[in-house]
Amino acid sequence: MSDLESAWVRVGGIAGTTGTLCTSSSARARSGTGCGAVLSLLALLCGVCSAQTQIRVDVRLVNVAFSVRDAQGALVGNLDRDDFEVTEDGVPQKISFFAHSTDLPLNLGFIVDFSYSQGSFVKAHDNDLKTFLKTVLTPRDRTFLVGFASNPQLIADLTESPQEITSALKRYENSKDRREFPNLGPREIRDRCCNTAFYDAVYYPITDLLAPSDTGQRAALIFSDGEDHLSAKTEFDVIEAAQNSNTVLYCLRYTETQNGRMTARNKYGMSVLRRIAQDTGGEEFDSREHGLAADFKRIAEQLRSSYQLSYHSTNPADDGAFRKIVIRVKQPDLLVRAKAGYYAH
Repeated sequence: MSDLESAWVRVGGIAGTTGTLCTSSSARARSGTGCGAVLSLLALLCGVCSAQTQIRVDVRLVNVAFSVRDAQGALVGNLDRDDFEVTEDGVPQKISFFAHSTDLPLNLGFIVDFSYSQGSFVKAHDNDLKTFLKTVLTPRDRTFLVGFASNPQLIADLTESPQEITSALKRYENSKDRREFPNLGPREIRDRCCNTAFYDAVYYPITDLLAPSDTGQRAALIFSDGEDHLSAKTEFDVIEAAQNSNTVLYCLRYTETQNGRMTARNKYGMSVLRRIAQDTGGEEFDSREHGLAADFKRIAEQLRSSYQLSYHSTNPADDGAFRKIVIRVKQPDLLVRAKAGYYAH
C-alpha cells in the first residue's frame, strides 16, 4: 500500500471517531496532546484533498470524419490507423479510435430549399434522389428530410426506410397546406418580404437530429443556392454546430441567374456553400455542371470510402477557443479532407 493510500485509510478511521475523541473538556484533558495530533492529521488530510482536486483533469474526446484522395483525385479507402498522424494546434495527439466508414452506421440528413428559386430543381430530380437512397443506404443507416423556405420543417423524421423519405417528399410537394409539417427550432418573427431562412434550416437539423445520434457517421446533403434573408442563426453558428457534432456537410448548389449572369447575391450564396462544406470536411457541387446524378455518385463514394478517428485532446481547457486539427498521411501525395477543427466548449 502506498503512503497516500495508507493516509486515506488511517484518516478514514479517525474521521469517524473525532466526535468522541474531542467533544468535551474532560476528554480533551484525558487525551492531552492526542487532540492536537488528530487536528494536525485532519489538517494534513485537507491538504491531501486539496492536492487531489488540483490534479484532477477532464479529458475531451474529439471525433473526426475524413476522406483521403490521391494526386489524381481518386478516393483512397485502404489505409489504417498507423498510416495517420494527428495534431491539435500543432501538438501531436494519440489516436484512440479508428474505423473505416463501411464499419459504421450512417446518420444522414437531406435539407432541401423549397423557396421560389429552388423548388422546381429538386422536383425534377426525384428519381436521382430515389436512386441515391437505394444505392447508399444500408439497413442499419438512418436518414431524415427537412424542407425550408421561411421556416425549416421536418418532412420525415429519422428512419431506416428510404421509401418513407421518398413518400414524405412527394406528400410535401403535393401538399396544399404545408403547415401540417412541424417546424424545427423556435418560432421566429420573419419579414414577409423575403422567404429564405437558410442558416436556421441547416443549424437546427444538426443540433436537433444529428448531434443527439449516439453512434456512426453524421452527414447532411444540402440542396440550395446558399442565399439567406431571414435567419436568426449565422454562418458561424452553422459551422460551429457541424464541427462540434462531427457532421460533414455536402452542398449541392443550383443557382438561378439573371440572363445568364451571376448577381451579387448569387456570388454570396456560392461563397457560403463553399465555406460551410470546406470547414466541415465536405464538398460543394455545382449541380448544373455535371448533373445531380453525377454529384450523388461522388458523394456516395466519399461516404462509403471515408474514415473516422477519435483522440483525447491534450488541451482540456473549456475556453471557447478554436482548436485547429491537422490529419497527415504518412504516405506521400495523398490529400486529407476533414473539418478544420472545433470550438472548445
